[in-house]
Amino acid sequence: MLVKNQVYEAVVTDYTAEGQGVAHVEGCAVFLPNAIAGERVRLRIEKAQKTWASGKIVEILEKSPHRCNRACPVAKLCGGCDFWHMDYEEETRLKAERVKTCLNRLGGEALTEVPILAAPDCRGYRNKAQYPVAAKKGRAYAGFFRAGTHDVVENQRCLILPEETDTVKDAVMDYVNQFRVSVYDEATHKGLLRHIYVRRGAVSGQILVCLVCNGEKLPKVDALLARLKRIPGFTTLVLSVNTKKGNAVLGDEFITLYGPGYIEDTLCGLNFRLSPRSFYQVNHHQAQRLYETAIEQAGITKNDTVLDLYCGVGTITLAMASAAGKVIGVEVIPQAVEDARDNARRNGIDNAEFFCGDAGQAALELERNGVRPDVVVVDPPRKGLNADTIEALSRMAPRRIVYVSCDPATLARDVALLKQRGYTLQSATAADLFPRCSHVETVVLLSKGEIDSKKVRVEFSLEDMDMSDFQDKATYTQIKDYVLEHSGLKVSNLYISQIKRKCGLEVGKNYNLPKAEDSRQPQCPSEKENAIREAMKYFGMI
Repeated sequence: MLVKNQVYEAVVTDYTAEGQGVAHVEGCAVFLPNAIAGERVRLRIEKAQKTWASGKIVEILEKSPHRCNRACPVAKLCGGCDFWHMDYEEETRLKAERVKTCLNRLGGEALTEVPILAAPDCRGYRNKAQYPVAAKKGRAYAGFFRAGTHDVVENQRCLILPEETDTVKDAVMDYVNQFRVSVYDEATHKGLLRHIYVRRGAVSGQILVCLVCNGEKLPKVDALLARLKRIPGFTTLVLSVNTKKGNAVLGDEFITLYGPGYIEDTLCGLNFRLSPRSFYQVNHHQAQRLYETAIEQAGITKNDTVLDLYCGVGTITLAMASAAGKVIGVEVIPQAVEDARDNARRNGIDNAEFFCGDAGQAALELERNGVRPDVVVVDPPRKGLNADTIEALSRMAPRRIVYVSCDPATLARDVALLKQRGYTLQSATAADLFPRCSHVETVVLLSKGEIDSKKVRVEFSLEDMDMSDFQDKATYTQIKDYVLEHSGLKVSNLYISQIKRKCGLEVGKNYNLPKAEDSRQPQCPSEKENAIREAMKYFGMI
């Protein structure tokens, strides 16, 4: 076992999923931030376990040709970016290698390489920012969290953001300091301003400013607007009310203080309306390339029915509509579904239908109603597909599955599961939507071969189908995730089932009941009960 604070010499051989360098000392893996593969370094052990350790570079003995001076002065402190210490060539290489390694090791493939859609520019690409605010010695400031903490690192100019975004941040902080607007303190749950949220349309140039506050009113709004109106593109100001403890940025209530409360932008030739809660890829140029790749791989014809699971506000769904006979989008967030329907109307698309529900449950219900999509597109969250979705895809047996992923590990796991059900991986392409950051997107195509000649097309309308059985039933996992995100509380299946019974909702027979008559169970605390009830209201269960 390595010794803490001891200095060792080693060669960096690889990278972790988060982009840290990996060296091996005495058979133990040592994780090193700001390292580059191929470098020989002297390192100090900061934490030592039996099979791994974390360390810090003390001296670079042999420097990589890919090492460069950091353009960002706070890159080592700020938790936003990971790769300012290396050139972009090495960054894209390691991201493509990560996707290939995951698909080979976890997915059972034997890929020799995975191509990557490299970004044309590493600067100014990000169209959304969320600045936490803090105060020190009577002065308020904004920036980004230090990695692994909630300590705010002040940054005068973030290089991956457009200049207008930082200009908004500076204007808001000037207003806050002049009028002594209080800043939120997580420890005491006091203070008003929590976050500055800025969204900018890459094509339209329109700017949405959303101030997240621990209250329902802002002082001196006219003075704030006077500053914001001087910024080219400023379109609307929204107040997000978040009076809850926890890590969630946005609250559930939004008050429009100026303008329409949304901005518009164009993607894949379509116009989208974006409110603070709308999901929209942060890198417009690369998102368009990613979606174009997905559409090309889908091989859609006018005779095809396309099912898009996890559709968000309908970006991919609507982009595929012109090539397909019918497109169906499924999304669990009600507001996103309403946005998707509105986006379809505004773009004159009449062959798209959207409904709200858990992706797996919705797909199974569609399958039971005889829906057999020719192509299925999935773009799940980081945790990947759940068992219901995998089962539904297997039973629907679409000709092609296009899988868009933000996590190569869960993608590879799901590819292996789909291969067990008769699918074959046809292609895999990485896409760098987050230059200078460790995340990487991937789009893969899975095919089941020739279409079954016995497959019968079913004409249907979602309006004729009874979807209430699953639309009004959020899963226990969804309720847990919602409660954690919006209140910072962790709740158990037991507590959820207790509150469901209180609300007169169906719970599985004997589910979470005590096994013995004289057994005593912990009862859900009132704070957690209120949070669970809020989640049930959100999902339309009560």
